[in-house]
Amino acid sequence: MAEDWNLPTGDLMKGKRGIVMGVANQNSIAWGISKQLAAQGAEIAFTYQGEALERRVRPLVESIGMDLMIPADVTDDASMDAAFAEIKAKWGKIDFLVHSIAFAGKDELQGSMVANTTREGFRRAMDISVYSFIDCARRGAELMPDGGSIMCMTYLGAERTVPSYNVMGVAKAALEASTRYAARDLGPQGIRVNAISAGAMRTLSLAGIRGGKSLMGTGRDWSLLKEDTSMEGVAGCALYLLSPLGRSIAGEVIHVDAGFHVVGVPDLPEE
Repeated sequence: MAEDWNLPTGDLMKGKRGIVMGVANQNSIAWGISKQLAAQGAEIAFTYQGEALERRVRPLVESIGMDLMIPADVTDDASMDAAFAEIKAKWGKIDFLVHSIAFAGKDELQGSMVANTTREGFRRAMDISVYSFIDCARRGAELMPDGGSIMCMTYLGAERTVPSYNVMGVAKAALEASTRYAARDLGPQGIRVNAISAGAMRTLSLAGIRGGKSLMGTGRDWSLLKEDTSMEGVAGCALYLLSPLGRSIAGEVIHVDAGFHVVGVPDLPEE
C-alpha cells in the first residue's frame, strides 16, 4: 500500500502493546495513528464490528505486520467483556488504548440541531460516541497495572457551532468532559488520559455530514498555516501522547488543525 506521508520510524513504542478501536478504512484517523505507532515498534490489537468491516480492515492490519483482530460491539456489554477478556488472555496487560469511535444518524447531521435531533438519536449518539469511551477507559485501565496512556478523538464542534454537526457536537463536548474526569480518576494509577481535536479531514465521518467537504476548504483557508490538517500531524501528536514523550500530559484536548481553532475572523482582503 502506497504511503501518502512520511512515517518517522524508531523505537519509541518498542515493547509497548495496546488497542486501537475505530479503524474503518485506509483514510481513518485511527489507521493513520496505527501506522505511526507500528513504525515506532508498537504491537497493536485492533477491534472491529461485523464481518464486512473485518474484511475491509484485515488487509490493512496485515500490511503493518499485525494479526490480532478482535470483534467488539461497544453497545453490547457481553461483546466488550469477551473482547477485553481475549486481550487479557493473550497479553496480560497493555500500555495504551486509542478510542476513535463516534456515530450519529445521517438525518441528524444536517439542518437544524433543535429540529432534527430525536430522543433515540440523542441516546444513540451519546452511547456510541461518549459512553463507549468511558467504558473503554475503565476496561483498559484494568489492563494497565504499570500505568499507560488512553486517548480519544474529538473536533472543534464540541466548542463552537459548526453547520450540520449538530448532535455530534453535543456528544463531542460530553466526550471532552469525560476525558478530563477520566484523567482525574485514572491519574493516580499512572494512566494519562487525553484527547486530540483534529481539523476536518477526508474521512467517512466527514462524508456523513451534509456540507462536510466544504469544512476542509474553510479549515485550510482560515487556518494559521493555510494548509489542510495532515494525517502526519495527527498521528505524530498521538505518538507523543501515547509514548514516554507525553509524560506529565493529562486531561488535555490538543488541537491539531493547522491553527484553525484560534481564528475568530479570517483574514480580510485589503480595501
